[in-house]
Amino acid sequence: MTTPNSQDGQDQHSYHLPVLLQESLGALAIRPDGVYADLTFGGGGHSRGILERLGPKGKLFAFDQDSDARRNLPEDPRITFLPHNFRHVGRFLRLHEAIPVDGILADLGVSSHQFDEGQRGFSFRFEGDMDMRMDRRQALTAFDIVSTWSEQRLHKLFEQYGEVTNAKTLARTIVHVRHTVSLKTIPNFRTALNSVVKGNPNKYFAQVFQALRIEVNDELGALKEMLQQVPGLLSIGGRIAIITFHSLEDRIVKNFLKKGSFEDEDPSDPFGQSTAPPLLKVITKKPVIPGETELRHNPRSRSAKLRVAQRI
Repeated sequence: MTTPNSQDGQDQHSYHLPVLLQESLGALAIRPDGVYADLTFGGGGHSRGILERLGPKGKLFAFDQDSDARRNLPEDPRITFLPHNFRHVGRFLRLHEAIPVDGILADLGVSSHQFDEGQRGFSFRFEGDMDMRMDRRQALTAFDIVSTWSEQRLHKLFEQYGEVTNAKTLARTIVHVRHTVSLKTIPNFRTALNSVVKGNPNKYFAQVFQALRIEVNDELGALKEMLQQVPGLLSIGGRIAIITFHSLEDRIVKNFLKKGSFEDEDPSDPFGQSTAPPLLKVITKKPVIPGETELRHNPRSRSAKLRVAQRI
């Protein structure tokens, strides 16, 4: 999501390196006079790539719920920045009379900037609060979850969203220690749970933090809401390109692009016939992954998968 020469002159590669940049731009088959939506503006790298391929009549609508992203907005009359979660994409594109669009791009997950800003609480490497809000206008934080949720609810959260091996023990420990220890800061949280860490501590806490982050930001709920709107937003022949970073979101994207549902089985009537013809045709039979050069320059891209579909 980023290239240099932002409005405030900072080096945007320090904000976030755009993952699978050329692959995703190529997949969109950008028309110079087309209308496009970047649902995860971030550092602006993907958006700048789209703008470079657009002519003077082309338009780009860039969404990002994180207020920090606005500082990366280029001075270009063809781009409109919308400071909202992409679950509201249809509403705001309709407001701007921009439907249908010719292409949609979404680079899911957390930007490098969010991970590296200690006070945001996204990374267990820093000493900030247990926050993890992408949109700081919302109330719910990671601290709210670990300090108020029941043991059963925490167990299910860490098991489903973090695939934590000892999720039940972790949940029980959190409920027990929070009566005597404040879990408001990352160091306190880590120290309080050191006794239950299984295997590599870095991997373990990465899974725990992933689960909390997904819940705080309702990432999977927002993803599903966005995907359900896509067929009605794209022009015939228009494309959607989505980059995922973990198996939970990738499964959702894969199933929806393939069959228009989020289930692993095809939606069918009692007689085994499909109840609705697909509105999207998958372009990438297998997900596109980063090559060796990109992995060398950006190790954080290692889990990225690009999936592309076309409106039919």
